[in-house]
Amino acid sequence: MADAKLSAAFRPAHATPHPMASPGYGKRSAPEQRPRTNRDFAHLPPREAAIAAAVDRLPEGADISVKTLAKHLPYGQCALRTALNRLQTAGHLRRGREHVHGSGSARWITRTWFSRTARDDAWWAAFTRGDVPEPEPERRPRHPTRSRAFILLAALGRTAPALSLSYADCVDLEPQLTEWFTRGATEPDVLRALTAGLPTPVHSPAALIRNRLTTKLPPEPALRPALRVLECGRCGTPDRPEALPGGVCGPCRGEPAPPRTAALLPPAAVHSHAAAVRAARSPRERTHA
Repeated sequence: MADAKLSAAFRPAHATPHPMASPGYGKRSAPEQRPRTNRDFAHLPPREAAIAAAVDRLPEGADISVKTLAKHLPYGQCALRTALNRLQTAGHLRRGREHVHGSGSARWITRTWFSRTARDDAWWAAFTRGDVPEPEPERRPRHPTRSRAFILLAALGRTAPALSLSYADCVDLEPQLTEWFTRGATEPDVLRALTAGLPTPVHSPAALIRNRLTTKLPPEPALRPALRVLECGRCGTPDRPEALPGGVCGPCRGEPAPPRTAALLPPAAVHSHAAAVRAARSPRERTHA
């Protein structure tokens, strides 16, 4: 029965494709995962293993909400909700929010991170702090295309004929210009740096470009990791990763909620508030006080 459900979790190629979430939402694969094998989820019960395998094969940004999964997998919403919570406890899934620096928006985006490789709470805490490297593309093109730097160098003669380069020059200068793009420079930035104030004549275009790429190299940008906050997988309350073992907060695990303590004001602030209250009272009120 379990094997039948596992097979049914994967739709044939002609079936309706799994929908994608709105841009910026949906499934996010955690970094540093081991290569996929047939034993990735063997430690899980059959239902959880089937659902985990199905989610693992979905592309980045796929809609993995309970309602959508129920339309594409042979399980109801209640069963899927329970299974996803168990995947969270097993270290394959975490829910939270993320604000990516440089996105141009102050909004925090809801995230669901999935890891084929089970992770412990310490790893997820490090991931939240940005201490885990981001994933690199799993596949590289068999026939590499020309880089952004090579294309700009090869076309440089169209902008400034005096700076026309040979193929060998472009290959030689490509790593230097790639570093500019790594540091956040744009094509207009590079063109201004390479073509402004050219001498007449230009005796050696490659030597001039090499010198300018070296002396005008912009500084390295200050790297700032994405801001992430984990949430309880049951009630959605955000908290520190250390307070969410297994992705679940204390009250949802049956522990008593921590007592709330009122913030104490310093004496100077108390006197200031009292004076403001007295000043706001009418003369009649102050007379009969």
